[in-house]
Amino acid sequence: MSVSPFPPIADYAFLSNCHTGALIAPDGSVDWLCLPSFDSPAVFGNLLDRGAGSFRFGPYGINVPTARAYVPGTNVMTTTWHTPGGWLLVHDALTMGPSTGHDTITPHTRPPADDDAEHLLVRTVTCLSGSIEVELVCEPAFDYGRTPATWTAVGDDGHAADASGAGQTFRLASDMRIGIEGGSARARHVLAEGETAYCVVSWAEGLAVPVDDADAEGRVRATIDFWRNWLARARVPDHHLRPAIERSALTIKGLTYMPTGATVAALTTSLPETPGGERNWDYRYTWIRDTTFTLQALHYLNLDWEADEFMQFVADLEPAEDGGLQIMYGVDGRRDLTESTRDELTGYEHARPVRIGNAAFDQRQNDVYGAVLDSILLHTVRSRHVPRRLWPLVESQAAAAMATWKEPDQGIWEARGKPQHYVSSKLMGWVALDRAAQLAGIRDDREHAEQWRATADEIRADILEHGLRDDGALRQHYDTDALDASTLLAPLFGFLPPDDPRIRATVEAVGAELTENGYVLRYRTDETDDGMSGKEGTFLICSFWLVSALAAIGESERANDLMERLLRIASPLGLYAEEYEVERSRHLGNVPQAFSHLALMQAAGRIILTDFRREMSL
Repeated sequence: MSVSPFPPIADYAFLSNCHTGALIAPDGSVDWLCLPSFDSPAVFGNLLDRGAGSFRFGPYGINVPTARAYVPGTNVMTTTWHTPGGWLLVHDALTMGPSTGHDTITPHTRPPADDDAEHLLVRTVTCLSGSIEVELVCEPAFDYGRTPATWTAVGDDGHAADASGAGQTFRLASDMRIGIEGGSARARHVLAEGETAYCVVSWAEGLAVPVDDADAEGRVRATIDFWRNWLARARVPDHHLRPAIERSALTIKGLTYMPTGATVAALTTSLPETPGGERNWDYRYTWIRDTTFTLQALHYLNLDWEADEFMQFVADLEPAEDGGLQIMYGVDGRRDLTESTRDELTGYEHARPVRIGNAAFDQRQNDVYGAVLDSILLHTVRSRHVPRRLWPLVESQAAAAMATWKEPDQGIWEARGKPQHYVSSKLMGWVALDRAAQLAGIRDDREHAEQWRATADEIRADILEHGLRDDGALRQHYDTDALDASTLLAPLFGFLPPDDPRIRATVEAVGAELTENGYVLRYRTDETDDGMSGKEGTFLICSFWLVSALAAIGESERANDLMERLLRIASPLGLYAEEYEVERSRHLGNVPQAFSHLALMQAAGRIILTDFRREMSL
């Protein structure tokens, strides 16, 4: 087997400034960065084509670092290099600093916070010992690799240059002297022990940059303080799962688009679910079904400000023609996410096509209403008050759920085959009307409460009549006995009591029939018409759902065993992509994946609660 020129997906480090994010390969190359927002065109896109743009800063001639780690409690990276000449330490940060007023780069619709993105990627190096030659190579390619950079020197001292292309411009600045060679900007400098150097990419207003190395290092320190101060607000139990929860919390915060409160499903597009295959999707958007899992995680961590920001984003969204919300939106709330392909890109390890946009945005998926209404209930349960601006959303989503629950749809996994009566969609229809009835009760609206409760009972009866196999397990859809891991949501949303034999049958069937080496598939592709070809890896969110479901039915030892296995397959930096390929023990799909980290926090919360209850009973 030939060695891939692409780093393993799990080896990428994730940086964020809550407006956009970057992925850094082990060799120190920024292989993914979209400017100025998560879903903007990439200026560094080597992740999807080895000629689509990169930005390396590190020791000359050495490509394998000694150690890589996050500064504890942050999304700031450190890389330690051992070279023949000595030791070098690199810090990488998408920097955060005090808010200075209106953000013209990525305008806000939410109230400004005390700290915000500076729209800078700052990279600093320190020679720890010896003497080391440091190299800077910046080779942007705008619009996902289509347009090579045109460079223009700034000033006459050789310390800054502007890269332009496809209507975008950013500034590269450094205390090293920069030379321009075609579409590249390069610099090399020898550092002695104790000496430092820095470089920065700026897309800030006026293309402002740090004035010197002390300023650059100060911005990195301020970013470290930002992340640690943010994490200090979270309520994380003292438990052995705490480090995994904290890294997941930092990842979810890093995937949050601060200007609107939205959260992207993942940083990337088109990282393959099937190696070399066509299951490649753009995940840089906000899925409404993620709302309930996001709200659960934020409220569990006592991060009520972020939870409120996210709900305000949902309340601002323009509904579809039927009055319901689309399944996904852009981070700025836009509805049109028309999908196109970039056929000139090779794709990650030749997985094609590379997709920009997501054609599923206008699919019918009847589970969306349940996600919205469960989120609103989660958000209001503490105050026992439904905010006035959210009540019309309750009414519209409940009405949409009542009008559509009997209809087939594409299901939670956005199958591109024939619409079916998916059990998980019916389940979320029940969630929609059950939560709507509870919200009407909080509002003291008895007429709506009785109407919505009656429909919820009707949906539950329909599922129990048509959605069960002979062994009592919930099936994928009404016309098959195939299984689907999404039915694990039944105990997690309280569809039936956890000790109901049909819940146990479902959990046991998924664990026995829908796993590979203990990890859970979302479904078997040879049993499901999803409109695509090729086999998938196991889905990490589904494996974490199984942990939660096992804990819910009292199988705490099995839940703990699976949780420990899942923790062991985290990336070296504690991150999770979408899938895990058992045969080659590697991550697949877009990364970092919000759904995976949200499900980890949910599973961890259930295990911790079980452990604390056991301790209290001793």
